[in-house]
Amino acid sequence: MDITKIVITGGPCAGKTTALSRIRNYFSKMGYTVLIVPETATELISGGVAPWTCKTNLEYQLCHMRLQLEKEAVFVRAASTMEGKKALIVCDRGVTDCKAYMTARDFEAAAEALGADEVDLRDGYDAVFHLVTAAKGAEEFYTLSNNEARTETLEQARELSKIAHPLPRSQFLQPLPT
Repeated sequence: MDITKIVITGGPCAGKTTALSRIRNYFSKMGYTVLIVPETATELISGGVAPWTCKTNLEYQLCHMRLQLEKEAVFVRAASTMEGKKALIVCDRGVTDCKAYMTARDFEAAAEALGADEVDLRDGYDAVFHLVTAAKGAEEFYTLSNNEARTETLEQARELSKIAHPLPRSQFLQPLPT
């Protein structure tokens, strides 16, 4: 099975859920087996594991990053056992998204604890699609109501959108055809 793993990321309320649905529909029609790795932060926070419940933010982020990587590995293993010739694994955020919620020093320490660095973590994906938060230019659509784990103000959402997956501009990909 030919397996491609991508990330849909971006600031809070950037349209990731909508994009996931469109990607699933589009690539399923093209013959791909499409698997979606759910957002880890929402799972953890909804389950009671959060930056404010752990001893330190770094401890929380390490839990988050370890779970993200393990979930991705499970999806790759599962995809390799499925019928079909090609699979697309779509991650609702990736492991380097944690960088937006940590100091640079803590992110480096977390990556080291995982036996990696930022480039290793980023390059674990075939592509990263960074969506712009509604907090930048479409403020009337920015909401906290559709995700219980989302707590960011408009300004915080704008700042977080700048930090996650800082790739060279040349590496950003064009939108999928409609």
